[in-house]
Amino acid sequence: MSALSPTSPLPVTFPHRSRRGILLGLSLPQLILVSCALALLLVTVISTGLLGAIVLAPLWAAVASLVAVRRHGRSLIDWAPIVARYAHRRRTGQTLWLARPVSRPRQDGVLHLPGTAASLKVVTPGDSTNGAAAVHDPHRQTLTAIARVSSRAFALLDAATQNHNVTGWGRALAGIARTGHVASIQVLERTVPDSGDTLSRHWTEHGHPQTPVAGQVYADLVASAGPAAAPHEAYLAISLDLKAAKRLISQAGGGLPGAFTVMEQTTSAIAQAARSAGLAVTGWLTAREIAAVIRTAYDPASLSALQQWSPSGKAEADPAAAGPVVQVEEYDRLATDTARHATYWVENWPRTETSAGFLHGLMFTAGVRRTLSLLYVPQALESALRDVQRKKAAILADAGERARRGQVDSEADSVEYADIKARERQLIAGHADVALTGLLTVTAPTDALLDAACAQIETAAVTAQVDLRRLNFQQPDAFTLGALPLARTAL
Repeated sequence: MSALSPTSPLPVTFPHRSRRGILLGLSLPQLILVSCALALLLVTVISTGLLGAIVLAPLWAAVASLVAVRRHGRSLIDWAPIVARYAHRRRTGQTLWLARPVSRPRQDGVLHLPGTAASLKVVTPGDSTNGAAAVHDPHRQTLTAIARVSSRAFALLDAATQNHNVTGWGRALAGIARTGHVASIQVLERTVPDSGDTLSRHWTEHGHPQTPVAGQVYADLVASAGPAAAPHEAYLAISLDLKAAKRLISQAGGGLPGAFTVMEQTTSAIAQAARSAGLAVTGWLTAREIAAVIRTAYDPASLSALQQWSPSGKAEADPAAAGPVVQVEEYDRLATDTARHATYWVENWPRTETSAGFLHGLMFTAGVRRTLSLLYVPQALESALRDVQRKKAAILADAGERARRGQVDSEADSVEYADIKARERQLIAGHADVALTGLLTVTAPTDALLDAACAQIETAAVTAQVDLRRLNFQQPDAFTLGALPLARTAL
């Protein structure tokens, strides 16, 4: 039987992640430091001779260490600006964020989140029939709609259905990327603690406790299993670039009403495309539902109360109370209200062919509460082709330099060059180019439980053939990008 027969899952491959720098394999901080050191060396030799250069030997050794010594995938000089910003935040008290009550009226719809998300505002069009809302970012000029999605268990589907869903999702992404006015797409899947309130509601409304034997058995199961449940939630966030869609927005009437018209057209097309990938859009979130999703990311223990006081049974919250009451930043974790969080970046995807369900073990790690975000950023055809040409030129230049020095060829460069050539062929054939970023946030009630959960996740990542990199000194921004369905992309 052929490996590509309809009864076998299609293999999934990922391109080699380039580690190439700007020049001679050096990143921008490395290049600046080396250039300054060479300029200083030249001035020293001219002014004081070789003896002066020898006197400054400790300085040259320090420069070499900053450039050559690597920690957690980065050179020491690459860590310098990240650590410097963290030190500045600690010195100025920005690592502690507190929600402060104010006497003046709050601006309607503002989410009051910490850090760079402070200006986000949830808005609802006046003519909305279902109450669907979106998050407006006035600085980045984006409008983000969030949908709750569901699907059948992928691992339980037959191979033909899995292949159909994977192909359908690829086509959906390609269609979204070709619109030219979608800034980013985020798929977020998370586990949340469940008080059992939803299960109890369903049993109360639809159950038959009076049934002999079975009724009592089911009632006992609901009472005992409900509080221990950890349901999975999935969200799809679409961010509309208001600048790129300016012409369409003007034609629709301009301003936020026109932007909502364009957004409704975009979300309708996306919902239809998602169905071909086996996804069911069960509803676009209202303002109070968006606030509840954000609130329960910061404070998972609040979910029970939000569900209990909601008439619909779905968690709802006031947008003004969406953010945490307290947030404390540490170098490797984030503390918010009743939880501790650690966010990882998926540094490398599987380097060999694998199945489309390779993340199953990572997503269903027993006893671990986590949020997995996949961020897709469409790339314009012209910029993608320019990026391909730049990378090809860099690889060929490095290969020529090694040949001139008599060094052996690099197999990593050969693999990377083959990936770039394949990408170029796909672009020429008309395929859309989408940049993928994966972020994984682990959540636990205490530091000790967080450390144990992180160890479990790192072990599961090895089995899934992915490399995780903990985003030290960047946890607040990483949490905002990875744990909140806001389709933000800049770290």
